[in-house]
Parts: sequence; structure tokens; C-alpha cells
Amino acid sequence: MNLLPADTYIVENSSVLTEIERRVIINLYEPIIGSNSVSLYLTLWSDLDKMELISSNYTHHHLMTILKSDLDTIKLARESLEAVGLIKTYVKESDNINEYIYELFSPLSAYEFLNHPVLSVLLLNNIGEIEFNNIKRYYRKRSIPKVDYREITSSMNETFKVVESSKVIDDSIRKLNRLGINLDNNLDYDLIEASIPSGLLNAKALNKKTKELINQLAFVYNLDSIKMSNIIIASIDTVGLIDKEKLRQNARSNYQYNNSGDLPTLIYRTQPAYLKTPSGDTSNKGKIIYAFENTRPYDFLKLKNKNIEPTPRDLHILEHLAVDFMLPAGVINVLVDYTLKVNDGVLSKGYLETIASEFSRKGIKTVPDAMNTLIKNRNKVKTKSTKNVVKEPAWLNLNVAPEKMSDEEIEELQNMFEEFR
Repeated sequence: MNLLPADTYIVENSSVLTEIERRVIINLYEPIIGSNSVSLYLTLWSDLDKMELISSNYTHHHLMTILKSDLDTIKLARESLEAVGLIKTYVKESDNINEYIYELFSPLSAYEFLNHPVLSVLLLNNIGEIEFNNIKRYYRKRSIPKVDYREITSSMNETFKVVESSKVIDDSIRKLNRLGINLDNNLDYDLIEASIPSGLLNAKALNKKTKELINQLAFVYNLDSIKMSNIIIASIDTVGLIDKEKLRQNARSNYQYNNSGDLPTLIYRTQPAYLKTPSGDTSNKGKIIYAFENTRPYDFLKLKNKNIEPTPRDLHILEHLAVDFMLPAGVINVLVDYTLKVNDGVLSKGYLETIASEFSRKGIKTVPDAMNTLIKNRNKVKTKSTKNVVKEPAWLNLNVAPEKMSDEEIEELQNMFEEFR
């Protein structure tokens, strides 16, 4: 849905935000969702009235002015906040102006975040193990030895006299509210249950909470329904229920066993939804962008290798781009495609790192931005020298008129469309 400057919004507060929560957002959430999302969240919170209950009616032009951002950037930032459970968005559509409600929620506590099966792994992959351990040390609780001390804490009934009361609980009073992350369910639970031997699983085992954990683990460790069912079988206790801690351990151990002890990375996932371009562009450039955004880097490289499995060296390079340079999947695909073409089919680590460093410095997270940056760089080189002996991907010329593209470039585009159809 297109967002317009005249579209209005109201902010509704469904939680409480203290200085502790603000620090959690910056320390834990920002490495995953980015500074634009954090700025949007805090700006929406500042729009609330003095009681921090509800805001006045604003237009999205107000946000553009405060954040110094365009609407596409604001929309991507909002979708990122939605994905990690910091806001819910509602819209009332009309012919002229759409009306939005942004409902704010508090972040998870540091304990919940750092023990979360998805968020903790995403944070680790985004900031690296050294910084991750530093953050854990910061939030680790500290206690004073009490060996020689005797507890003398007073209880309620020792201090106060209890009086009968007819007071009814009032659910309208504000309290701390948190959402879970917004994760689609891609598992087939009918297939999972059919794969588990009859009588082994208790009828109450696959409840809502357990399914949420299973979905999160499947997302992090790239597990399909059959692989997940085998891990569930290994995690069933003596009464037929699923031991959640054992489920986590088994999912992690299974991944490490099949990946030489490595932690899960993002190379088996496509571009995050909040960084994708709106669908519907059927131009050649739109098709190329769709292919980059909706193909996993692992699969992309495999297709480029004529369906031969990537080597451990090449997989390590993909992980390097995802973890150390924090590049999303679609941007990695653009970089890989470009590097393979200009280096005659060789995935040169040094060449990749040079461009990845530029992308990282410029904060490039979307496929169009990555493509446009490479196009600008190519044009600068061509301006300085009329010689053009370096091969390059055909999509670099998608901004020029079709008749100016060579037959070879047009054929290359068509072949790429076929590969990723």
C-alpha cells in the first residue's frame, strides 16, 4: 500500500517505556533493525501527549520533516518495527486520505531478548561474537556474596493489617505490554504430526506456545517440516510432551553437526520483507530486482555455478558478507552477480570485500540502492577512461534505452529470467 504525505496517523500507547527499555532498544534492537527504525520508534513515542497515552492527529509529512527521510524509508523502518514486535499498524482506507493508527509496545527485557531463539541469533550474526559477549557481560546480573548474612526481610502480613475489600481488577490501567516477533509459519504441522510415531506425542504437546518456539527454531536453523519432526521426536519427554530446552539444544546441535560446528547465518534466507521493493514492476529491471530479492544467496550462487553445490570456501565468503559486513541477502546477490561477471566467473574475496566495505559505509541495505551504486561507479570509471575491456552484468545497462543494449546483453537478461523463474 502506497504511503502519501497527506495520510494521517495517531499514535496509541499500549505499554510503558522507561530509560531501561530505551537502552535495550539501542543496545539490542538497533543492530538488527537499524537506526532509521529506532529513530521512527522514538519519534512516534515523542508524539504522545504528556501522559504518554495517545497523540494528536498528524500527517506523514510531519514524520518526513522530523526524520529528514522520504516515505519509502519511513515505511521500511515501520515494517522493521512491526517484524520485531515493537509496533502494530492499523489503516482505514478511503479514496483520498488513508488514516493510520500506530500502536506502540515495549521491547523485550534484556533477559528475554538474549535468550530468544531468533533475536539472540540475529544479534550475534549482526555484531559478531566479541561484541555479543560484551553485551552479555553488560546485562549479566551481579550479586554480593551473602554467606555470613541472615535474611531479616519483613513479610506483608507482618507489616500491614489486611482488610477485606471488594475492589475489582481494572484492566484499563496501563501496564508493560510486549509483542512477540512477527514470524510467518512455513511449517506443515499435519506432515509433522504424521511423521511422529503414533502414541509417542501427547495430544497437548503441540500447543500455541510450543508451536511459536518450533517456528522460531525452524526460521533460525533453516529447517523444513521433516527435519523439524525428527528434532521434535528427539525432544519428547517421558509423558509425551516436548521439552522446550531440549528442543532448542537439539535444533542447535543438528545445525552445528551439519555445518562443521558453525553458528547459523543468513545466507539461507532471502531479502527481509521490510527491505524489499513494492511488487508489481514487470519491467526488465523490476524482474531482476525481484530475482535478487527472492533468492537465497546459497541458491543464487548454486544457480550461477550451473546447479553445482557451492564450495566451503564460497560459503564462507557468503557468511563473511552477511555477518561481518551486515549485508542483507538481496544485496549479497547483487554483489555476487557483479563480481562473478567482472572477474570472469571467479568469486574473488578481495574484490568482494572492497565493494562490501563501500556498501557498509554507505548503509546500503536494498537491492535498488546496491545496483544504482554499482551503476554510478561504472559510469565514473567510464568517464575517466574510454577503454572498456572489463565484462559487466547486462543489468548495468537497464537504465539506458533497450535499443542501445547489445544482442548479447539482451540474451543474458533473458537467460537470467529463466534461471530464477
